[in-house]
Amino acid sequence: MTEINKDNLEKALNSKEKPMQGINSPTSSQKEPATKAPQMPKEMEIGFHQGALNTLVNERNELIRMIAQAEQVMQAHLKRLEELGVKIQKKKE
Repeated sequence: MTEINKDNLEKALNSKEKPMQGINSPTSSQKEPATKAPQMPKEMEIGFHQGALNTLVNERNELIRMIAQAEQVMQAHLKRLEELGVKIQKKKE
């Protein structure tokens, strides 16, 4: 797994994004005064990010499990089609 640089993560989280320009974006007279987001204690923020990563890892593992199950069922169908005399051509990538 890749090593996460916490300094870069902090910079990304604290960087301000430019508002999107479009139909629904406020004009200069409608803009609200800039307010700074409330700061979390460092330990709480670390816990938040660790929890998010744990959740995402579990979701990724579940997706991999689902893909493996779909592949297994597909292989069973392909095997049966071959037994019935249907020739299957594999796509070249």
